[in-house]
Amino acid sequence: MNRVIKGYVNGITTTSTVVGKFAMYLIFPMIGILMFETISRTIFNHPWIWSVEMAQFVMAAYYTLGGAYTLLLDGHVRMDLFYAKWSPKNKALADVLTFSIVIFYLVLLLVGGFMSLNYSIKYNQKSYSSWAPTVTPIKIIMLFGIVLMALQVIAEFFKDLAKIRDAKNKGAVQDAKKETV
Repeated sequence: MNRVIKGYVNGITTTSTVVGKFAMYLIFPMIGILMFETISRTIFNHPWIWSVEMAQFVMAAYYTLGGAYTLLLDGHVRMDLFYAKWSPKNKALADVLTFSIVIFYLVLLLVGGFMSLNYSIKYNQKSYSSWAPTVTPIKIIMLFGIVLMALQVIAEFFKDLAKIRDAKNKGAVQDAKKETV
């Protein structure tokens, strides 16, 4: 891997790790909001109109900001019927082949996200609930998470290409050793 690509991979990996570790702790504010609402409603008979929707916003930030880090940790769900038994080279090859499908999906999400954010900013879009908060901030956060996920997918693509190349180089070295013996 050349220096520029290695720098890109390291930079995106570091960014995904920092953002993912931050997002990991968003579960606690979400739990706090829901616990506050539950106690307020059941014990004090005083429900709040903002609590459930705010918990949904925090949850949306939690999973979109954590997506790239989950990819980095290889934590996304996949069909392991065959994949788990493959060598690292074959896993990398399968990941390279599926790269175009994943990136196509993420590009569609990005296009939709940008269009939705533009609409939200242009018309000061609000939620249709009785609380009616503006949805622009959560759309910005979600779009950032999608961009980070796309950048991490590209970084993983470069890592997989390096694994395939290294496996080929090791195979060539082993073949050369066999010929000299």
